[in-house]
Amino acid sequence: MIPEDSRFENDPEELVAEVPGLPSGWEVGTPDPADRFDVARLTHLLRAHERHGRGWAGAGVDDVLVEVSEHGLRMRQNVVVRDAEGEIRAWASAHDRAAGRMLFVHVVERDLPERVAKACSDVLFEWGVGQAKVLGAARGLETQQIDTGAFADDERQHKWLADSGFERVRTWWQMSRPVTAEEDGLIPSPDRWEGKGVVFRRVRRADGGMPDADDLRKVHDVLESAFVDHFNHHEETFEEFVHRLREDPGHRWDHWWLAELVEDGGRTAVGTLVGAVSESSGGGPDGSYVEYLGVLEAARGRGVAKGLLRTIIADAAGRGRDRVGLEVDADSSTGADGLYTSMGWVTKYVTESWHRDVPVDPA
Repeated sequence: MIPEDSRFENDPEELVAEVPGLPSGWEVGTPDPADRFDVARLTHLLRAHERHGRGWAGAGVDDVLVEVSEHGLRMRQNVVVRDAEGEIRAWASAHDRAAGRMLFVHVVERDLPERVAKACSDVLFEWGVGQAKVLGAARGLETQQIDTGAFADDERQHKWLADSGFERVRTWWQMSRPVTAEEDGLIPSPDRWEGKGVVFRRVRRADGGMPDADDLRKVHDVLESAFVDHFNHHEETFEEFVHRLREDPGHRWDHWWLAELVEDGGRTAVGTLVGAVSESSGGGPDGSYVEYLGVLEAARGRGVAKGLLRTIIADAAGRGRDRVGLEVDADSSTGADGLYTSMGWVTKYVTESWHRDVPVDPA
């Protein structure tokens, strides 16, 4: 369930002791989401982090607000390091993603002297470990996982993570496929079409524009079942799932599809695709993005995944978009990368997952 209040500690001074190496006058605090200068500064730091790691920046103000806004703080907490003039030089965010899994964002300004940058990093990690203990205790856990990511070529981040007790556990290919206007005819209609005994359709909308509750639960049930044996799966409640995706700046309810197997006079949900908008930062066309693609094991081999992918491609073409992106587990044995490659996806850059398991202090 979604808690009424954050499970995190909201006072960073309760978690971070004085850190050697920070210059005189530098302070640890929290960002103010109502301060446009704070938001602009965090956006600048995040974009510089992306440019260094993969060669270009894609983040915008909305990506920052999802971490720091008052709405987001029900499941998140943030810390910043400010210099003597009040300028934010480092930022971390902790996200209560699911029971046992805490996502951690770690960003330090690129132009700082090495000693100062390392001190800022130490602050962020000390705070993150402290939050993991607080969160794990609130969840009633013995161990809390911290799950953070890094670009494959970011050697500074790799060293800091390894020195702080994190282990590199997975590699991910970030793939993209170009879309042409003619591909809106790949299928009869992204709203509904049928092939080989499977109906592909958008999630229904109820009165007021919200998705049909039964369809949303079908999506959640398919995803939980499809990914139960996948790497680092942590069960996410239906309430957590819907709340999190509503916060996504690219979230659109009309980018959700179900695949239903037709048999014995009825239809059974066997696959789903949750999509999002990938906004262009350079003024060009937006893209679509595959947040989740799940197919029940019993339905694999029936063309369900390929049908769902054809649906989002056709939908993107109809909206005038120029690409569809997705992430694939480079270490998976499912062969999903072969399907994506055969349909035109190519790897644009590579990311990594780094984990640290934090023992939770007994109450």
